[in-house]
Amino acid sequence: MSDTPQPEAKSGEAPSAAEEPSKPSIFSKPLFWIIFVLVVGAIAIAAVLYYLDARQYESTDDAFVDAHIVRIAPKVAGTLKSVADIDNRHVEAGQVLAVIEPSGPEAQVAEADANVKQAQAQFEQARAQVLASEATRDQAVAQARAPIATAAKAQQDLARYEALRRIDPAAVAGQQLDAARATARSTAAEAAAARQQIDSAAANIAVARRQVAAARAVIEARQASVRQANVTLGDNRLVAPVAGQVVNRQVNIGSYVGPGTQLMAIVPDHIWVTANFKETQLRDMTAGKPVDIKVDAYPNVKFKGHVDSIQRGAGQAFALLPPQNATGNYVKVVQRVPVRIEFDTKNAPDPRKYPLGPGMSVIPTVKVR
Repeated sequence: MSDTPQPEAKSGEAPSAAEEPSKPSIFSKPLFWIIFVLVVGAIAIAAVLYYLDARQYESTDDAFVDAHIVRIAPKVAGTLKSVADIDNRHVEAGQVLAVIEPSGPEAQVAEADANVKQAQAQFEQARAQVLASEATRDQAVAQARAPIATAAKAQQDLARYEALRRIDPAAVAGQQLDAARATARSTAAEAAAARQQIDSAAANIAVARRQVAAARAVIEARQASVRQANVTLGDNRLVAPVAGQVVNRQVNIGSYVGPGTQLMAIVPDHIWVTANFKETQLRDMTAGKPVDIKVDAYPNVKFKGHVDSIQRGAGQAFALLPPQNATGNYVKVVQRVPVRIEFDTKNAPDPRKYPLGPGMSVIPTVKVR
């Protein structure tokens, strides 16, 4: 041990680090643990509340606006005489979209009208023939009255002579009896001829009436031809079958088009959302469930809707080439099932007031609980 004296600390100098008292750890302070427990508890409560709220909803970003697109195409070939300037504009049902230059159909309509007039003239002629035949029959009936009456009287006279001769052969001469018989035969023949004329006139009436019926049938057939010609002529005018917005116009005035050539398309006013939910999200999803719809194009607009229907079958089952799983290389993948969601306009924004169309992305959130 060295006897060398240690130098004394000068007054005013700070003590060395070794001589400083140690500070208590933050983990040893009760306030830290109180704050830690409160924070962890708040996080746990928030997580539970979030879980309880989130489990009430099912959502997907695999969803799009959908509609039955109407494609406009002519039934006849020809050159477009006019095309309405309606690109990306709304049209009403029945509005003229395009007109094809008519040629043959107009001549067909004129010919059909002429045929109808001809058939009507034949019909009137047949009706006049019926009246004429009826008049001939009435005349034959009037002319037959005298021969029939004479034949009846001659037959009565003959019967009276024959009765007298049976009583007294000398009461009636043979010559007188022969004359009565000849008169009866002659008048009977005349009466038969008169009756035959009546029957012939009646047959002519029946024939004339059949001609009237045939003429009426011809008129109906010619009128059908007129209607068909008008339909063919009407095919030259293309009108909007539904109300909606015209899109994808592909022709102009002067373009030659053939049957089935697509001229333009119409997106109807009625649109909906097709959402492809995972099959594991469908357990509590039923028709009528309310839906919040967020459209990517209008993130600040809160559209409302409801589940309309759920497709019975996954989308891959309706593919052009459905997968064949009996190959030994099967890997289970969660399938998507299309769900149709209709927009609600009561107490909610009307989607028809926004340029929404097929293919636009949306995010539907369905309240399932």
